Amino acid sequence: MTARQHQQRFESLLHEHRRIVFKVAGLYSRSAADRDDLVQEIGAQLWRSFGGYDETRAKFSTWMYRVALNVAISQARRERWSEADRFEPLEAHHLETVGGGEVIPEQDERLTALYAFIGQLDPLNRALILLYLEDRSYTEMAEILGISETNLATKISRIKQKLRGQMTGAQTTGA
Repeated sequence: MTARQHQQRFESLLHEHRRIVFKVAGLYSRSAADRDDLVQEIGAQLWRSFGGYDETRAKFSTWMYRVALNVAISQARRERWSEADRFEPLEAHHLETVGGGEVIPEQDERLTALYAFIGQLDPLNRALILLYLEDRSYTEMAEILGISETNLATKISRIKQKLRGQMTGAQTTGA
């Protein structure tokens, strides 16, 4: 494959799966400017890493998620985000393509609470929930995140339990 063919293949695959980059950047950004910077950084890292992509080992989307999430999580850790740091509020447009691409026309209180809950998660658990909401298999999620399926299942269970507790608490307090 010539260098030009290699570049064209990358551009085609990137274009086909570009929503992955935008979803990850949207979930790990504190502002629109941060999001734009993260999109560029993810794109650059994807290109730098593309020579090592092996289609016999993983689907392109799986590999792309892994690279994009690693860049986003690394950036969050580099900047040492604390719980006091605020992300841009998570809105429906950040997740509009998650779970089949349906845009939800009206946000009810439960959906708003879910977005707020996701916004409070640490970077790794944000990644986990993004993949979970996209109905990725446990095997694929574990491969993308670089953790065992057992660890993944435990984390998902804990997040669900925490979410149930918060949603129950919100209902009893009337929030």
